[in-house]
Amino acid sequence: MTEIHPDARPDVRAYLEVINDPATPKVWQFNPEEGRGLMKMAKAMADVERGEIARVEDLSLPGPASDIAIRLYDARTAAAAAPAICFYHGGGFVIGDLDTHDSFCAEMARAMQLPVVSIDYRLAPEAPFPAAPEDCEAATRWIADNGRALGLDITGLIPCGDSAGGNLAIVVTQQLREKPAAKPVVAQFAIYPVVDEATKYRSFGDFSKGHLLTVDTMKWFSDHYAADPADLRNVCIDNAHHDMPPTVVMTAGLDPLRDQGRAYAKALVDAGATVAHYNAVGNVHGFITLRKALPSSNDDIAQAFRLLKAVLPDNG
Repeated sequence: MTEIHPDARPDVRAYLEVINDPATPKVWQFNPEEGRGLMKMAKAMADVERGEIARVEDLSLPGPASDIAIRLYDARTAAAAAPAICFYHGGGFVIGDLDTHDSFCAEMARAMQLPVVSIDYRLAPEAPFPAAPEDCEAATRWIADNGRALGLDITGLIPCGDSAGGNLAIVVTQQLREKPAAKPVVAQFAIYPVVDEATKYRSFGDFSKGHLLTVDTMKWFSDHYAADPADLRNVCIDNAHHDMPPTVVMTAGLDPLRDQGRAYAKALVDAGATVAHYNAVGNVHGFITLRKALPSSNDDIAQAFRLLKAVLPDNG
């Protein structure tokens, strides 16, 4: 069995021992549809329930190719004027949906006391690159234009996502910088984001085997997504970083993508942006949807929410 890094927390180590067992199915062993089912099964076993929240509503909005499903979360009893968090789920652009990140979005809405709109963009390989960033940008612009239709008084936008969704949050922010939406981007929150070619970084060599997100899984995602390596909507770290909003970057200490997130945070700092970087030491990629199996992750998420509140203009 693959050796687990000594810095792994006790709950992380116990989970990785199960995941690394040869008898445990791996997403890269399946076709995309089966992989999506495997992710939902893992979520059901390893994540917490949604919990109580004042408003959860499934809606749709027009997209570039077809209607885009969205889910609106709001923990407030009165919809005061506030920024809206636009959430793009992770899953390598291939798996993941509104349900896989349901409990995290509800928790974010409760903790931040802001509305959260989760966006169910098209997935590869049925809709390869650039379908995902096109859908996410279009959905975010629609949300900026249509707060009243959602029952919201939206004052600004906060793009947010994890892993592949972290890439999409950054890309949407960059696109809206170049061509602003009806409401300004007031902050962005990137959770262990994909921003570059993974093999460039030391953390890839250190953690791409035996620490949940493996080299085999990353190749499986990449092959299906079929991104243009020269397109800045793929390798978004190569885009310009001027005039970016206050940003929170959260990484995981035992993640092959860890150093990408650090490099992105540094690029923003070098460009003069306000940046808070939180590294979840001893944790692994994907922890925001594994809170039952990895209860120590709750503290990491709470800390990231505190940082996001701190960087918001006038505290949101």
